[in-house]
Amino acid sequence: MPRVKRSVHARKKRRKVLDQAKGYWGLKNTHYRYAKEQVEHSLVYAYRDRKNKKRDFRRLWILRINAGAHLHELTYSTFINGLKKAGIEVNRKILADLAVRDPAAFAQLADKARSALSAA
Repeated sequence: MPRVKRSVHARKKRRKVLDQAKGYWGLKNTHYRYAKEQVEHSLVYAYRDRKNKKRDFRRLWILRINAGAHLHELTYSTFINGLKKAGIEVNRKILADLAVRDPAAFAQLADKARSALSAA
């Protein structure tokens, strides 16, 4: 088997890890052994938190919708149920934005949800 000289590839691999570790504290941005370990952890955290971000935003939207619904004597669940019965399909992101930025439009939706609940 022929001899393999790894100098170029090995240096390229180490440089890639050290470039990813820019801005890390202590030896983690200059020493390959520590940088490699921290970059691996960082990639795991990034993957995990991309999933958690979706979860966190959904929670925030539900909190905001619930607060807006309570201003109109509705709970979150009855408000969403009323919207479904009224045939209004608006996602939680938009509903939360309306609750914060446009209370008048949110009030109209709450009235429609309440009337749909009383009709059903």
